[in-house]
Amino acid sequence: MESKLADQVRHAAERARRLTQAYPKGTRRDDFPFAVVAAFDADIRGCVERDRRIEDERDRVLIAAVNFAETPPEDEPEAVEPARRALIAAIDYLEQAVLRFGIVNRAGARLGHGEAGQRVAARPDS
Repeated sequence: MESKLADQVRHAAERARRLTQAYPKGTRRDDFPFAVVAAFDADIRGCVERDRRIEDERDRVLIAAVNFAETPPEDEPEAVEPARRALIAAIDYLEQAVLRFGIVNRAGARLGHGEAGQRVAARPDS
């Protein structure tokens, strides 16, 4: 059975994708990387057990977001879309890492996201 947190993970990933598609509208270049992970950090990160695989994917999103934000669209228009696709792929991997490896912690359980120790999403092989 999926935890209630699984829907929030999907929602946070979708928010990050929408922000990526809309960039540079509404976000300063220096703020963009942390804006991409803001929903994840606010709604998900404190509700799952710490897992190196999830943290690595979050770091990968930040790196891809910095690379994308630093790609000058006027100087290198052919580089913008590959950088955007790389960031969306990193967001996808973060979403999948949380759904696959995430375990609801006590704080998440207190917030009603599931039971402590419950997987965020049901494992496909179980």
